[in-house]
Amino acid sequence: MAKKKSAKSSLEHIAPEQGLVVKNLGSAYLVRLDSTGETVSCRAKGSFRIQGIRTTNPVAVGDRVEISLRDADTQYITSILPRRNYIIRRASNLSKESHILASNLDQAILVVSIVDPATPTTFIDRFLATAEAYNVEASIVINKADLWDADDTELAEAVASLYRSLGYKVLIVSARKGRGIDNLIELTRDRVSLMAGNSGVGKSSLINVLAPEADLRTGEISDQHHTGMHTTTFSEMVDLPYGGELIDVPGVKGFGVIDFAPEEVSHFFPEIFRIGRECKYGDCRHTGEPGCAVIPAVEEARIAQSRYASYLSILEETEEAAGADKYRKPF
Repeated sequence: MAKKKSAKSSLEHIAPEQGLVVKNLGSAYLVRLDSTGETVSCRAKGSFRIQGIRTTNPVAVGDRVEISLRDADTQYITSILPRRNYIIRRASNLSKESHILASNLDQAILVVSIVDPATPTTFIDRFLATAEAYNVEASIVINKADLWDADDTELAEAVASLYRSLGYKVLIVSARKGRGIDNLIELTRDRVSLMAGNSGVGKSSLINVLAPEADLRTGEISDQHHTGMHTTTFSEMVDLPYGGELIDVPGVKGFGVIDFAPEEVSHFFPEIFRIGRECKYGDCRHTGEPGCAVIPAVEEARIAQSRYASYLSILEETEEAAGADKYRKPF
């Protein structure tokens, strides 16, 4: 008589299904199945954590994955399908290399504010440089226009003018008053968009305006430090009622770059790369070398001082990382 197969062994031979990761729950992920549209809770297969993927989250919202059934109650992600692109930053946890914010994007939208809290231009530039490096179209949304006085308005217009001159889309909006929301709807319609920013810039409030059913928690601003307090705990994909998806991620305090070679940094600043082609030497780092075309352009305001300062900060960071890698023992 043939031996009866156990329920577990039968389940293990079920063909894997494919789906889309729509939420990171910390210890598990929600995956929307292609076959039924049903959303199921899955755990990452343990081998993901030992395959040399130097990241805090081997699975990211936006990933296309394969899952298989291990028992009657638990689904497991067994493989990640090739990513079209992604946005990544250096992890705040120094024991890890990086953190993937989201993958398979049509665009990345950085929400910033001029006041309460003020977003540093270095943060903006690091985000944009990362988007350039990983082939993701980037836009900027300046929120909280309802809070501005005349000086704030002038500053916001100057910031918008700078980044528009570099080819980036910039919207000025107010989630509270509804200003610019129609333009934001058109920007996000029928596209998969990452929406990121510092804590407190009003990202969750904007998403609630665009997708009221999302009902995301919003927080107050710290009176003592004029900074935002985290409201988004885990990354999540939100369906937009007019078509498209937004990926909401927890507020980011800093944006450390990852996997940039020092000689590549200028490539991710369009205006520095363009003017840098006029330098006397092809390997010019634009830090004082003879015949450098970039430094005179900064002095003549053809390159913004803030952008050049951001370039130098990233260059220094990548040079330090390259030096550390030189002396790091191989695994």
